[in-house]
Amino acid sequence: MRDKNKTTKTVINISTILGFVILIAYVTYCINQGIFSSRDALNSYILRIGIWGAIFFILIQVVIPIFPGAIGCVVGVIAFGPTLGFIYNYIGICIGSIIAFLLSKTYGISLLESVANPKTLKKYMGWLEEGKKFDKLFAFAIFMPVAPDDFLCFLAGVTSMSLKKFVTIILCCKPCSIFLYSMGLTGITSFINYLR
Repeated sequence: MRDKNKTTKTVINISTILGFVILIAYVTYCINQGIFSSRDALNSYILRIGIWGAIFFILIQVVIPIFPGAIGCVVGVIAFGPTLGFIYNYIGICIGSIIAFLLSKTYGISLLESVANPKTLKKYMGWLEEGKKFDKLFAFAIFMPVAPDDFLCFLAGVTSMSLKKFVTIILCCKPCSIFLYSMGLTGITSFINYLR
């Protein structure tokens, strides 16, 4: 079991590093091609690559399980606009959350300890003693845009929460925080454009 956990941790670390390397290479390519020189250039590029841009964006969110959701929301709104950005963020974040839950459900507390920041781990470990109350705490935290969602999905995996309940909470509560990030960014962008 220990070897299994070590292998899983290695796979997660490799996928995260690989995801970051691919992302950096892609961003470098886009900068060199002038794709980020203006919003029009970016929109034109996205229209040219079509669905592949959305698939790449979703995969990056899934492949990098510790990629902060807020950053993904920002990138999604800038790249695809508020509506499509919201949809692609929602898909990528939900898939990534379910994968985190299933990995933790399979490999247990040792996986949680290996992927979590010790400070965050210490802060939230008390939630495990809450029994049935954990589900409500988890749902509330997922609903709010400031919680460490990825960590909480790993944490939920070591509880008795069923996959069905987890998926229901993620699908129902996640849109609120994604919407708030997306709309907040849209408002800030509009305000900056207004000041110019």
